[in-house]
Amino acid sequence: MSDLFLGLDCSTQSLTGIIVDFNLKKVVYRNSINFDEELSHYNTHNGAIILDNEKVVHSYPLMWVEALELLFEKMQNNKRALFEIKAISGSGQQHGTVYLNSDFIKTLKRLDADKTLVSQLKNSFSRPTSPIWMDSSTTKQCEEIRKKLGGLKSTINLLGSNTIERFSGPQIRKFFQQYPLLYEKTLIIHLVSSFMASILLGKNAPIDHGDGAGMNLMNIKTKQWDERALEATAPNLREKLPPLSQPYTVIGNISSFFVKKFGFNPNTNLIAWSGDNPNSLIGVGLIKKGKVAISLGTSDTYFSYLQDLYLDLKGEGHVFGAPTGDYMSLICYKNGSLAREKIKDKFHLNWEQFSQILKNSPPGNNGKLMLPYFFPEIVPQVLQPKVYCFGFDEDDLEGNVRGIIEAQFLSMRLHSKWIGEKPKEIYATGGASANKDILQVLANIFKTKVRAFEFADSAALGAALRATKSYYDSKNMIKGWEDIINKFIDFQRSIVIVPNEKYFQLYDDMLELYKKYEQYILNNRQDPEIARLDFVKNYF
Repeated sequence: MSDLFLGLDCSTQSLTGIIVDFNLKKVVYRNSINFDEELSHYNTHNGAIILDNEKVVHSYPLMWVEALELLFEKMQNNKRALFEIKAISGSGQQHGTVYLNSDFIKTLKRLDADKTLVSQLKNSFSRPTSPIWMDSSTTKQCEEIRKKLGGLKSTINLLGSNTIERFSGPQIRKFFQQYPLLYEKTLIIHLVSSFMASILLGKNAPIDHGDGAGMNLMNIKTKQWDERALEATAPNLREKLPPLSQPYTVIGNISSFFVKKFGFNPNTNLIAWSGDNPNSLIGVGLIKKGKVAISLGTSDTYFSYLQDLYLDLKGEGHVFGAPTGDYMSLICYKNGSLAREKIKDKFHLNWEQFSQILKNSPPGNNGKLMLPYFFPEIVPQVLQPKVYCFGFDEDDLEGNVRGIIEAQFLSMRLHSKWIGEKPKEIYATGGASANKDILQVLANIFKTKVRAFEFADSAALGAALRATKSYYDSKNMIKGWEDIINKFIDFQRSIVIVPNEKYFQLYDDMLELYKKYEQYILNNRQDPEIARLDFVKNYF
């Protein structure tokens, strides 16, 4: 019999399932439900709905439930050995909240396998939609909570992050303030991850420390709900939240509904679900100090495993719990691939042409710098988008192409300094990680080698690997993280980009120049034009 483990990822745009066979050391099944395409009756755009204005972004929890049932139907039709799956874990888009009434638990206990999940759960919500990570409408609530907790540094020391618009606590506070009667009727508030885990479990599932840390409600040091944060957020909130748990906890066996309807083994273990970022930490193999991952996607993220707790008292970075029981850091940029595409499209380039221009232009860009705020930015916080060009104009092709790439990586290096561990190696993921010329700039700026993988579905894979380890550990068949990860991530087939020492000092100096321009624009500091001209004189 195979040792099969299922990882699920309920992301913004899709629900993905991956089955790994530990004995064969490979992924044996993958399928995905695209919400817009296969559940088009919800009328979502990229899995989301815009309410009131562009700052209010929600989705439908019933859509995720319907996608789960549809995915399992596809698995059945493809004759996957569902009965042989030993354990399941999952990933949910981080920060999203689901509001449920008193019917939820009663309905879960009496689910009828002859009926659909949607038909049975449709009346279980005190709020039909869920605010998700793209929502930025809670600035007022963030300020109120932060003030009650004693200010910025006090809040970060307590919770691991500043109060952030997309985080769950401010979203819950806004719901309480706008709809107090509906809040009162809410029996339990789940995250996307714990909600989906509850469906599979047939009762309320806990919130793990990784996802709990992204709520502005969990004490980052004790990993317990923080009473001060709860009181600052909404009344009677403690009784509306599930318990917290370690990320490797076996929370029970799969509900009889899924056994009867889809043929799962009744002994299939369920492992606590977590957020997409903690799952991706495992999915890309980050289990040691000194290694970080940079995901170059719609948003660019910089994340790393932390053995020790470090906090960013400026409030730009975040600290979550890691699936290993330790911590992880995360920095998120809105101006990722969409900003790169703005430059590409402005000059009517394809990616091959973009790459060739980047390759042929000099490191340091002849002293041309860009602050690329095409969209409101998180790091540093920029509410009003504007692109700044120094030493060149907006029609300079070479200046723009190299300018956007150098700016993104200089910003990452600058704003990751709060993490006490410098990267010795960077794992590159996401769509732009296929571009070797972009990765060469990354390697040169960070002065470290960059390893590029084809990390497809890292959150779902991370969930499957978490299920694998927790299952074996619970059976006293202890498997080390390194043993598990090395079976499924082929480090030998990765592409390694080596930094060019010739440009180390140049980028050290350019980093200081970039910092001065940030302070000039964002903090009304002195114009560093003289310093930029000195930089040009020294290197060009």
